[in-house]
Amino acid sequence: MSRRQGPPKHQNKFAWKPNAGRKINENELGGKFKPLSEITGVCQKCKDQIDWKRKYGKYKPITEPAKCQKCGKRAVKQAYHSICGACSKELGQCAKCCCRVNQTVGRDIAKIESEKKQLEEAITNARERERRTLLRAMNKGNGGTGPSVPKIADRSREGDIFPATSVDEYAKAARDDDDAYDDDDVSDDDIVCA
Repeated sequence: MSRRQGPPKHQNKFAWKPNAGRKINENELGGKFKPLSEITGVCQKCKDQIDWKRKYGKYKPITEPAKCQKCGKRAVKQAYHSICGACSKELGQCAKCCCRVNQTVGRDIAKIESEKKQLEEAITNARERERRTLLRAMNKGNGGTGPSVPKIADRSREGDIFPATSVDEYAKAARDDDDAYDDDDVSDDDIVCA
């Protein structure tokens, strides 16, 4: 008896999607406004396993913090992890399979929380226009694909927002930009009717 070689006899036309016919609430965990947390503190093999569970609808998010297997505290805040982030970092182990690893995947949770705090402070200290711009960019979740939002915390004074020191310089720069566009205009002789 011989085995069949080559591609499958009936190849799928499109990839299988979990919950294809079910509408997902955007405000639920895993939706548009509450995405699943970043996978951190695990080795690459465990990260791939968790990614697979997320991709094929088998992932169950954790509802309340679990006990750490090393220190006994209720500090495990990510699903499928068996030890907390502090113990994982201290012992140099994967938080899921507890094997020794030189480098774990993802960023440190403490750094992420401090960045969130700084962002919230920047939003509260910002002007209304900048605050709405930041909130719009955060809700859109563009991830750097669109125009970059200027960092408000890095600004030292109000003059950094406006590129020109005076209104005359701004008007001159605007006129120069208009002249550049006028040179590119198409003349009537270039237009051909079909």
